[in-house]
Amino acid sequence: MMNMRKLSGLLLLLVNFVFVTAQSQPKFSTAGFYATENSGREVFNMNPAWRFHLGDIDRAEDIEFNDNDWDVVSLPNGIELLPLDASGCVNYQGVVWYRKHFELDKTLKGKKLFIHFEGIMGKSEVYLNGELIKQSFSGYYPVIADITDHLKWNGDNVFAVKADNSDDPNYPPGKAQDVLDFTYFGGIYRDCWLIAHNDVFITDPLYEDKIAGGGLFVAYDKVSRSSADVLLKLNVRNETNRRFKGSVEFDLQTSSGSSVMSNTQNLSVGSRGTSDIKDVFTVKNPALWSPQSPTLYHLVVTVKNNKGEIVDGYMQRIGIRSIEFKGTDGFWLNNEPYPEAVIGGNRHQDFAVIGNALSNSMHWRDAKKLRDAGMIIIRNAHYPQDPAFMDACDELGLFVIENIPGWQFWSNNPEFEDRVYEDIRKMVRRDRNRSSVWLWEPILNETNYPDNFAKKAIDIVYAEYPYNYCYAASDQRAKGSHYYPVIFTHPLTGDKDWAAKESELDPNKVYFTREWGDNVDDWSAQNSSSRISRAWGENPMIVQAKHYEGATDYSQTSYTSFRNTTRHHVGGTLWHSFDHQRGYHPDTFYGGIMDAFRQPKYSFYFFQSQRDPKEKLTIADSGPMIYIANEMTPGSVKDVVVYSNCDSIQLIVNEGEFEYTYKREVDPDNNLRHPSVVFENIFDFMKTKYRTNSEGKRVETSMVAKGYIDGKLAATDKVVNAARPSKIKLWVDNEKLDLIANGSDMVTVIAAIVDDKGNIRRMNNNILVFEIEGEGELMGNAETFTNPTPIRWGTAPVLVRSTTKAGTIKIKAKTLFEGIRTPVEGTLEIHSIPSSMPLVFNPDEVVMGKSTVKTKVTTTNRKEGKQNA
Repeated sequence: MMNMRKLSGLLLLLVNFVFVTAQSQPKFSTAGFYATENSGREVFNMNPAWRFHLGDIDRAEDIEFNDNDWDVVSLPNGIELLPLDASGCVNYQGVVWYRKHFELDKTLKGKKLFIHFEGIMGKSEVYLNGELIKQSFSGYYPVIADITDHLKWNGDNVFAVKADNSDDPNYPPGKAQDVLDFTYFGGIYRDCWLIAHNDVFITDPLYEDKIAGGGLFVAYDKVSRSSADVLLKLNVRNETNRRFKGSVEFDLQTSSGSSVMSNTQNLSVGSRGTSDIKDVFTVKNPALWSPQSPTLYHLVVTVKNNKGEIVDGYMQRIGIRSIEFKGTDGFWLNNEPYPEAVIGGNRHQDFAVIGNALSNSMHWRDAKKLRDAGMIIIRNAHYPQDPAFMDACDELGLFVIENIPGWQFWSNNPEFEDRVYEDIRKMVRRDRNRSSVWLWEPILNETNYPDNFAKKAIDIVYAEYPYNYCYAASDQRAKGSHYYPVIFTHPLTGDKDWAAKESELDPNKVYFTREWGDNVDDWSAQNSSSRISRAWGENPMIVQAKHYEGATDYSQTSYTSFRNTTRHHVGGTLWHSFDHQRGYHPDTFYGGIMDAFRQPKYSFYFFQSQRDPKEKLTIADSGPMIYIANEMTPGSVKDVVVYSNCDSIQLIVNEGEFEYTYKREVDPDNNLRHPSVVFENIFDFMKTKYRTNSEGKRVETSMVAKGYIDGKLAATDKVVNAARPSKIKLWVDNEKLDLIANGSDMVTVIAAIVDDKGNIRRMNNNILVFEIEGEGELMGNAETFTNPTPIRWGTAPVLVRSTTKAGTIKIKAKTLFEGIRTPVEGTLEIHSIPSSMPLVFNPDEVVMGKSTVKTKVTTTNRKEGKQNA
């Protein structure tokens, strides 16, 4: 990850113009699989060019309905652009409509065609050419429909989707947003795919709706370093009027395409029926999946007819691993005790300005940043999250606790309970093949539900996953928790008394802290030493990092506390990874180690400092690190805090004027590996002032931290007191991912006012205006104060979305009020690359290659979801 204090050397050499290109793009699953060439199955991107209307309107599902004056948007779409702080129910709740016009190539005629929405928030109705084809009562699971018999092959087809994110107690989560700790951001906020395949095909497990059935099921048994059994089960449907006879080939490959082992079985499926094929691969000396080495195999599945012709197929990425919880022996991975506490964070899916409507690359970057921070586990709070995020967790080595939708709400309405059970089944069916899934959380978070619900919930998990290495967890204080092998609770204490209180715990269960670190004075005011906005600057961020470290009076749930527990309590997930919006409180939750744009706070660097410096990861950042939590501003404190995982730290002030060295000692109490280092009474702004003017001209003042491991220099960080602001610099926070020209992909561009040498002027309250040219759109507007936007702690981020045409995007940033002495505007160029997947949309719906962003916000009655005149 780029150090946000300093720009790279290349950026420093360029005065006002920067050209940016990226390196590579990860692959994302589509509708639960990875498409392969010449498989008889095709995937089309349906995201571009949907017409959008805010509010309800009569007969909008009719094919003849006139939608010419509707806005044009691309999916994922979150209804509206939001202010930077959008808590307190400022978001729209109510009905919205989408309509999409499209024609299909006649080569697809005769194929079986499915529409697959990854997520539509709230209650939804999907119409095709005026016919209702699907209803849904969940905002977090796919909405899938067979559209084969509803299409027209001559002329225009029209999808119409009615989505309603208003409060409704009849389906989970059920709780009204104004008493909810997150938000029901609305719309078709995840991807939409069109799947085309032959009449004999591998089914979709959610569409088939069979217990532990449908699609491809991959499980494991007898996993060790020497061998592992890979259990395979495949469901194939025959939609023809005669029996199908052929074969199924399973080919297990390395990620580079080399075959590890393969097998072919005969297949016979009756007319209009389904059939299951089972197989077992015993893999010798497998490359096992773990956070430290997240090896993914490619399992290619191919269905052939009796002539040897390919009928259907796809690829799944799988990680061979075992997960076991062994009571007082704690957590075991791959038949071995896991050597350290499992520490990570919770994640809500929302992002600044766009709510929940993140592109796939944004989900991947979230996972990358969390793994960069040294986290090894993420709890999906409080609902199943985007498949792209789960893809990234598989790839980057993040354990996942997966939840059903729910938060402090139970209804005695049988319909609500039945829908909770349905959600549990959907959760397991969607993500049962993922190597990252560590625990299922089928209970409703912090909810007073009956005992029999808890029992039925875990029984459903075991029924849907009837193999080894399947575990579910419950809150300790919840009814029915005795049915669960893993219990959520805080450590009994954060100090050395833990072992003495061990007898209070069940020796057959394992304990984990699902939320740690948050701390408020009361649940109304919610003042907190953990809830610190990055915009508040240096000292508040140090307070937050110190709090999470455990160097305060609130130490019972801190990073330190998890280093003091026995193996019986295996770890915990911080509340929360990112700042996020809430319904029931007017304040944004500022407890993240990154803000809502994913800009790091000092606590991010504290987390990084707890990484093993000897660990080398393939994709995520790893190895030695060092960071100075002091910006040498007039408001900086005298004590200088340094975060590092090195064993010796040298702090050099003003190019050798002062030098200080800290040598770590072995901690006999097994506390933190690398506590933060405080060099006391080091920085004095008055001394900086005298030095900068000592020779009648400005002299650079600086602090350099050097980290040594075994006597060798391993990491360096430098802070320079910023001089006169002179120009605006921009850079792209893309984690080296290309911007895809699919009308959906987005990337964060960050601007900062800097001095002549590129040092960021942190104490600067200027307001910046962004402009854009070429094949991109700015996701910000004046109505939400996101463009123009204020500088906060030295930076001002903005989101840029691609169009459907690859090309150059030029972003400019300048001060809102320009004068002779104001900083010179900055310019950044990004190049988007063509989409590798065909896009389905009517070109007439897109003006000059781009969809439009709504820039005028209509006054809305937030309670009823109706537009005001």
